[in-house]
Amino acid sequence: MKKNSKLNDIDKKILSVLQENADIPIAELSKKVNLSATPCWARINKLYKQGFITKKVAVVDRLKLNLSVVAFVQVKTSNHNITWANKFVSVVNDIPEVVEFYRLSGSIDYLLKVLVPSIEHFDKFYKKLTSKIDLTDVTTSFSMEEIKQTTSLPLDYI
Repeated sequence: MKKNSKLNDIDKKILSVLQENADIPIAELSKKVNLSATPCWARINKLYKQGFITKKVAVVDRLKLNLSVVAFVQVKTSNHNITWANKFVSVVNDIPEVVEFYRLSGSIDYLLKVLVPSIEHFDKFYKKLTSKIDLTDVTTSFSMEEIKQTTSLPLDYI
């Protein structure tokens, strides 16, 4: 993305609509943003080229896939060298149950969001993870209720 890339109000409207429904027909999208179809399509292409839109995906219902357990795994490590970190990243990236993965500041080094069908499956995940890499401390919190989950990003900070 170019450093000086700016979004105007129409670009923001396009992104807002596409974040809710990327399959919207161009004719319908252009009406929603008050543009004709050709300039609307050109703006979408520009948003891709500038890196504001990185890809189109289908958001799948995790419950339909029998992934009812959401676990947040907090990892502390006493290993802060690049070799260990690269191995940890590789191990975690190879585990499909991990759907989000962050390196944090503060007392927790890493946070993983894990989706599995049951506590028994989580235990299998845990054993797989800890058998592949040494961890100092692992603490897991299980979600009791999903209150907000969105893929739409705020657009007011550009």
